[in-house]
Amino acid sequence: MKYVEIIADAGSGKTLLALAEKVHAVDVRFGPTGEDGMRTTRLLVGADHLQETLDTLQNVLGAQPTAKVLVLTVESAWPQADEKSLEKERAAPASREKLYEGVRKDADCNRNYLILVALSTVVATIGLIEDSVAVVIGAMVIAPLLAPNLALSLGISLGDPKLMRKATFALFAGVLLSGILATAMGAWWPIDAYGDEIMARTDAGLSAATLALASGAAAALSMTTGLSSVLVGVMVAVALLPPVAALGIMIGRGEPELAMGAGLLLAVNIVCVNLAGNLVFFLKNIRPRSRDEKDRAKWATLICLSGWIFALLLLLGAILFRRRLLGE
Repeated sequence: MKYVEIIADAGSGKTLLALAEKVHAVDVRFGPTGEDGMRTTRLLVGADHLQETLDTLQNVLGAQPTAKVLVLTVESAWPQADEKSLEKERAAPASREKLYEGVRKDADCNRNYLILVALSTVVATIGLIEDSVAVVIGAMVIAPLLAPNLALSLGISLGDPKLMRKATFALFAGVLLSGILATAMGAWWPIDAYGDEIMARTDAGLSAATLALASGAAAALSMTTGLSSVLVGVMVAVALLPPVAALGIMIGRGEPELAMGAGLLLAVNIVCVNLAGNLVFFLKNIRPRSRDEKDRAKWATLICLSGWIFALLLLLGAILFRRRLLGE
């Protein structure tokens, strides 16, 4: 259940009552009218009707520049709803506004983001060099590259070029910083032999692409359904951070063949994570509100999906060509 608090002109009462009936609101309450002629109205609606409620409010209150809409979470309620209603609540996707706000903040390329990238790179690089599974998993838990990839997928689904540019910049900056740090550590850190952990990140293949597709789909699904983001963050980090660290290490050690393998793995993973994220947002019907924005988002999604698929095919072709050259 969600409480939708509306601050609007007192003359909007009939409109809001009609809205409450349309979205099957459980309860509607009107507060007193203030000296400025504004009145607070609260609607208690199911999570499965939240997006419809917000979209309708934006349409009917668009001419009121001082109107405000707030969404409040209901922690518990009595009496409890029946099992069928609870099942609808659990299955209801998060609202577009909630997704956008969370992703927009997490995709900021700020100091905290760069520090997390640096710390996770140091942990991952040491784990790969020392061939320690536990240390590599520790870097995966930090998962700093999760947010920009999800933001890019959501920006494409909403046809929002500003969010796409912001996410792309954050992703590029994170990968670049991670690569530079890993390169420096690879050149400085004494390595007698390469262990299984690092060698596994220098060989791209169908299994890696499958892992990245599953990780991207799980990450996007967690956003829209409220599943645990910690586990999903680990899955996404498996597909993104270690290959960056492996690429940097191999560049630092002067191993161009192995560096190329790690670079191909990184590229395949980024493409697959975003391809899967776009597909999940598309299937979950994450769309803008207005018709013009929907048309723009539809074309952006189709173009980007085609681009991701084409890029994946090219990368898989490059992987097969490289394996033939190496006689694998």
